[in-house]
Amino acid sequence: MTYRANSRLCKGMVAVLFCLGQLVGLGSLGLAQAQSSSGSDYTPTVGQPGKDVVWVPTPEDLVERMLQMAQVGARDVVMDLGSGDGRIAIAASKRAAKAVGIEFNPDMVNLSRRNNTRDSGKAEFINGDVFKTDFSSATVLTMYLLPQLNMRLRPTILDMKPGTRVVAHQFNMEDWEADEVSEIDWRRAYLWIVPAKVGGSWKLDLGGRTLELNLNQKFQKIEGTVQLPKIKAGLRDAHLRGDAISFSLVDDRGVRLDFRGKVSGNRIEGTVKPENAPETKFSASKG
Repeated sequence: MTYRANSRLCKGMVAVLFCLGQLVGLGSLGLAQAQSSSGSDYTPTVGQPGKDVVWVPTPEDLVERMLQMAQVGARDVVMDLGSGDGRIAIAASKRAAKAVGIEFNPDMVNLSRRNNTRDSGKAEFINGDVFKTDFSSATVLTMYLLPQLNMRLRPTILDMKPGTRVVAHQFNMEDWEADEVSEIDWRRAYLWIVPAKVGGSWKLDLGGRTLELNLNQKFQKIEGTVQLPKIKAGLRDAHLRGDAISFSLVDDRGVRLDFRGKVSGNRIEGTVKPENAPETKFSASKG
């Protein structure tokens, strides 16, 4: 069920399937599902209508790249939202991750379980609605959903643990820019890393000296200032990746300070390195 045919033909086919999916959509699941059937001989057909879209499987080579982008390993819990025939969850289980597929269509769930046994996978498959099923324990989310479904899920995803990796086939999340985009035979995979929530005012404790740090945040993009005596100093090289934050500033003595820390709720703990001096510890508290 992989696509390796003429790429122009495939593009046209996916465009037709996408439009059909828009017409078929009824409103509350994720990936395309097959119409109900029964029996162990159930075989889905590419393009068949489902609850929100039509079913189009992710090619095996792109599945592999998606898991590479998320750097899936034995410590991960991978949840595939709208898991279709189970291929992504099964592939993740072969990387020693705990893998769970969430799929609305019970026939596809049963097919996934058979594929799991056939392919010696260790994945689990749940018959459920991705908008009603708790996937907060995942360290990695994978999905192939239409853009509007991605956007419905986005608030929930952004409330997940900072550092959670999200990989989607083909469709993005609008103004939440991806941290990486890969492409194989015109098909795209997008990676996002859920950022910590750092926007607002912080008290920056440098060990005897307290400064006011103000951060502005748009997803993983941050900028800000530090209030020094008579000076509001802008931050340099401010970066946020999951719960890891870094920034630099030049203080009122003209000394550059490089900060590296970890965000945990309303606290930041880390080290500050003045140029030409040993690094020391710093902390910051929000509010």
